[in-house]
Amino acid sequence: MAQNRSIFEDVTTQAPEKVRIAPRDSNPQSVRKWLWLLFALVAIMILVGGLTRLTDSGLSITDWDLVMGTLPPMSDAAWAENFTKYQGTQEYQLQNASMTLAEYKSIFWWEWGHRFLGRIIGLVWIAGFVLFALRKQMRRDRMTSIFSIGILIGLQGVIGILMVKTGYVGDRVDVASYALAAHLGLAFIIIGAIFWNIKYLSQSPEALVEARRRGDGSRASMARILTALVFLQILLGALVAGIDGGLSYNDWPRMGGEWFSSDAFVLEPLWKNLFENPALVQFLHRINGYILVIIAFMMYWNNRRAPYKQWRSIGRHVLIAIFAQVVIGIGALVMHVPLSLALLHQAVAIAIWVAILSTIFAFKFPKAQSVRD
Repeated sequence: MAQNRSIFEDVTTQAPEKVRIAPRDSNPQSVRKWLWLLFALVAIMILVGGLTRLTDSGLSITDWDLVMGTLPPMSDAAWAENFTKYQGTQEYQLQNASMTLAEYKSIFWWEWGHRFLGRIIGLVWIAGFVLFALRKQMRRDRMTSIFSIGILIGLQGVIGILMVKTGYVGDRVDVASYALAAHLGLAFIIIGAIFWNIKYLSQSPEALVEARRRGDGSRASMARILTALVFLQILLGALVAGIDGGLSYNDWPRMGGEWFSSDAFVLEPLWKNLFENPALVQFLHRINGYILVIIAFMMYWNNRRAPYKQWRSIGRHVLIAIFAQVVIGIGALVMHVPLSLALLHQAVAIAIWVAILSTIFAFKFPKAQSVRD
């Protein structure tokens, strides 16, 4: 006679699936705090770099000395020596020939502060990485990721040196726009990599595995498209700044009374217009800004009835931020780029970059929510 069986008895013959959980960081909170410090320093570095460019200070220090260059001039003789070297540059001879020593000091301090902050960022990264590595408080893949950030920080210093050197070539009075774009672009890659690691450290490996099951790849793909366009806009903005493109074509929505400037392709060879022609570079910056608003609206519209409250809110926030950035950019343009608006424009770019990276992360790892939400 068959034996009665409980309705609660597990009759599955297959072994339960094993979920592989990544090893933990032994001290994630401390690592996060260190990364937030790096993030803040890089954000300040980006803003100081923008001010250095806007004040035409980037070529004020003609020598690069990693150790001795840490100290500013400490005597009148040292100041006179630095000023004499600057007077030998094309920027001084063609643009600032009437500059006094006092005026030179004002641009010197911006460039010196920018370089000094770069050294601080390097030291903070080295100190934190060595400390956490020796204490074995980061798992192996985390160490690899953060070590890569250190490599990028070092590469950024090299690109900075090469960028400054382009300003002393021929009859240039500014650094090359393409070098400035590479310098700024890498800065945003660095701050993005730091922020991405912070996001990963905000949850346990078990919580991330569980959250991944709720993720939506198609929504994340749209966010990635928007990320690529935001990065392109950052590069185009750097090109505009590098050639002082915001000081021309200061009407909107037209450019010099035209929808598309007739001067957009006047340079030879043709490719130079992409980097050195204010008419074409500014036009591309404008058009990509409009495209960003459209894509951001599409993402918002696609997520307005999303199952997760987090997805609904981030789509709305990204759209508002990008629209506000367009308004700030137009305001800066028609007002002939006042320093305050130009700096705000760059600060909002950082905020948008962080917001869109948060969006990708949220689509990949949505937080659990109550049924009511």
